[in-house]
Amino acid sequence: MELLDKLNWRYATKAMNGEKVPQEKIDAILEAASLAPTSSGLQPFEILVVTNPELKKKIRTIAWDQSVVTDCSHLLVFAAWDTYTEDRINKVFDHTNEVRGFKNEGFENYRQKLLGHYPQREAAENFNHAARQAYIAFSQAITAAAFEGVDSTPMEGFDEAALDEILNLGEKGLKSCVILPLGYRDTDNDWLAGLAKVRKPKEDLITVLD
Repeated sequence: MELLDKLNWRYATKAMNGEKVPQEKIDAILEAASLAPTSSGLQPFEILVVTNPELKKKIRTIAWDQSVVTDCSHLLVFAAWDTYTEDRINKVFDHTNEVRGFKNEGFENYRQKLLGHYPQREAAENFNHAARQAYIAFSQAITAAAFEGVDSTPMEGFDEAALDEILNLGEKGLKSCVILPLGYRDTDNDWLAGLAKVRKPKEDLITVLD
C-alpha cells in the first residue's frame, strides 16, 4: 500500500517554497521516466531539466505567470519529436542491437515495418503520436516524484511555441508538450494544500466486462 499512500499524498502543488530537491531524488525521477514504456520502444522525446533562474523567469512569463515555474527546484520539460524519420528509427534499432549484442531477424523485420510506415505520415500526426509517448513518461515521473516525497505540478498551461523558441527546441527537431515543476509545497501559500483529494466514484470510472 505504500505507493497508494504516496499517490494519495500528492496533489497538483500550486505554491512551492524554493527548497532544492536533492540530486539523487531528481536522478531517481528521471530514471523512472526513462524506464517508462513507449510505442515500439522508440522513446520519441527528450526531457530538458531547467534549473537556471533566469531561464525559469522567461518560461514563467509564457506560462500564465504561475509561481511554481520559478519557485520549483527543477523544471522538467517534456519535448516530443516533431516527426518520425528513418534516421531516428534506425538510431533506436541500432542502439538496441548494440546493447543486446546481436541482431534478431524478427526485430529487423519490425524495423522495416516501421520504416515503411511512420516516415510517410504527416508530421503533425507523428508529433501527436510522439507526444502521447512523452505523456507516459511524464505520468511515471509524477508517480516517482510522489514516491520520493517530492511535490510536482503537471502543467499544460503555457505557450508551446514560445517555450520552443526559448529553449531552441526547433533546432533539435523537438516540440514541447508538457512541463513538470518539481519541488516542495509551500502550505502557507497554497490554497489547495490540505484539501481532500477528490476523484470519481469507482463505479463511474471503472467498468468490468466479465
